[in-house]
Amino acid sequence: MKKIGIIGYGWLGERMATAMSDRYRIYATTTTQDKADELNAKGFHAVVAHFMDYQLAEPYPEWEEIQNLDVLIITIPVSGRSCCVSSLYNRIQNLSLFIGDFKGQMFLMSSTGVYPDVPEEVTEEDVPVEKVSGERLVRNTYPQVNILRLGGLMGDDRLLKNYTVSNPDFAVNHIHYADSCRVISEMIEKGTKGKLYNVTAPMHPSKNQVIQAQKNLPDTEAGEIQGKKVMSSKLISELDFVFQYPDPRYFHL
Repeated sequence: MKKIGIIGYGWLGERMATAMSDRYRIYATTTTQDKADELNAKGFHAVVAHFMDYQLAEPYPEWEEIQNLDVLIITIPVSGRSCCVSSLYNRIQNLSLFIGDFKGQMFLMSSTGVYPDVPEEVTEEDVPVEKVSGERLVRNTYPQVNILRLGGLMGDDRLLKNYTVSNPDFAVNHIHYADSCRVISEMIEKGTKGKLYNVTAPMHPSKNQVIQAQKNLPDTEAGEIQGKKVMSSKLISELDFVFQYPDPRYFHL
């Protein structure tokens, strides 16, 4: 049974662990001891770890389990939108100290937020890794890392109808968490390394269409859908991936 480490056991990390726990042994980091105790009681192997945005006075201790792991999944934010470059650099440096010279298969959860708000279809080639500070810093140290630019994560309690939205006629770039977990599982089985993929549902209805469908109301869309559409064509082509939830209008079903 392969051993998988999940750095950042949050909303997505929890669902990844649940989806994979029948096939893999799960190791994880969380930010509180209570949460770590809870995960350990479930049979996971959890430790407390914080990846600060400042330089530490003493080196961050390396994860004791790191050399025993086959796969590492990083879910802590490193896209660079939420902090300055120096803070981002410190966060990634502290992360690197924690995972050392890990050589196994690695996944970094990035975001489609790296793309500019342009009214057109965008692909990975429009914004290469070198232009995204966090992605570049991680890949410079770990060239084997697979970078997955996730769309807006949805499913379970996360449905667009529960949020107040702006620009209702703009396209959504969403992904059901179950499909994001399936992408990673398939890449693990294939032994994929060093790839960059957009991970978004292939259909891009407007926000209003999604909300109407989730409220079981008729589709009243009349005008042209606006805004950017982040395309997952490369993922579909190279992995021969079939989405379980291709249409965000039906993520609630």
